[in-house]
Amino acid sequence: MAGDWRRHEVSRLLDAGTLVIGDGYRAKNSEFATSGLPFARAGNINDGFQFHDADRFPEANLARVGNKVSEPGDVVFTSKGTVGRFAFVSTMTQRFVYSPQLCFWRSLDPALIEPRFLFYWMFGREFFVQFKGVAGQTDMAEYVSLGDQRRMHITLPSAREQRAIAHILGTLDDKIELNRRMNETLEAMARALFKSWFVDFDPVRAKAEGRDPGLPKHIADLFPDSFEESEMGEIPRGWEVKPIGELAEVVGGSTPKTERAEYWEGGVHHWVTPKDLSELLMPVLLGTERKITDAGLAQISSGLLPQGTVLLSSRAPIGYLAISEVPVAINQGFIAMKPRAGTSSLFLLRWASAAHDQIVSHANGSTFLEISKSSFRPIRVVSPAVPVMQAFDRVLRPMYRKVVEQQRESRTLAALRDTLLPKLISGELRVRARA
Repeated sequence: MAGDWRRHEVSRLLDAGTLVIGDGYRAKNSEFATSGLPFARAGNINDGFQFHDADRFPEANLARVGNKVSEPGDVVFTSKGTVGRFAFVSTMTQRFVYSPQLCFWRSLDPALIEPRFLFYWMFGREFFVQFKGVAGQTDMAEYVSLGDQRRMHITLPSAREQRAIAHILGTLDDKIELNRRMNETLEAMARALFKSWFVDFDPVRAKAEGRDPGLPKHIADLFPDSFEESEMGEIPRGWEVKPIGELAEVVGGSTPKTERAEYWEGGVHHWVTPKDLSELLMPVLLGTERKITDAGLAQISSGLLPQGTVLLSSRAPIGYLAISEVPVAINQGFIAMKPRAGTSSLFLLRWASAAHDQIVSHANGSTFLEISKSSFRPIRVVSPAVPVMQAFDRVLRPMYRKVVEQQRESRTLAALRDTLLPKLISGELRVRARA
């Protein structure tokens, strides 16, 4: 640690009113509603805040919560169960209510404690040692109490250097966050377009009723203007109901023996497990945690699957999805769909997402649900005319490529941030602080 950095006891900062530490509100299930502020739990902290599945706390009842509502500048971490996930509340973060699984540190004096620097400092070894030292003191799930936190310390450079460090790292994180928001918008647009064309059949209904379908003429002309009956109910005339196995070649994978070093050491082929997909914010797979050798690849009957393969986790849980942007081998926890001629990988991705409940209904298992390849292949899908499928791909492909581009950029920026962060917050790498 640099010699001019000062150590501060957290208890003294609290007593001086420089810092506030708090935990969350103990809400009853009856207090939640269909709308309101997100009620943030540990599961909502994952590479930032993810509130899409959070319970909602009515704004009309916030008086009972007190200061346990987020404010810009709060440093947040999980303190129960899965401890040690961190997030920073920026001016762009949606306001939320803290649950008891979370704690927050709130600087009341930015001239002494720059909030965003404090957030980055918590990723360093000095805080990690303190944090993990108390988290494992119970035989039950890990827990870091407010009392434990009060007995900790922080080490800070001057306010100017804190601001300079926070600016460098924060600029990288802000761009990553902007990319995430843009990708979420593009993803929502893709879901909406699939639903409109292939679930609600909006263009066909509009033409059947003599209304403008709201599409460019060359695309609108591809849709029929009437319906016909099928085994799946009313579908656009000329479209077909097919098993998904006719639209994609469906294959599975396996795990080479882990005790055989020649299958793993020096691996060059991406080998994907559902865990790789569980950590994705977008359905785009750019790489895998583990790789296998040529000898390991030879143990997997499906071999190396090409870029553009649609991956669906087939158990524990069913439903993680991604298009692989690299050739991959897969383990036994997947159903992989290789698009057949005339089928768009983007159509398969969007169909698998929209048909999640239908897919799960074909699963079985006593310990956990799993869907086999033989149960998956016959699942029925409304298959549009080839020109409509091609038009869908042409519309979505630029949006998808933009998502891929921004995911790659964010991955590069995150790697740069992770390289700089330990050097900056330890004082190993000094920055010139402006007055």
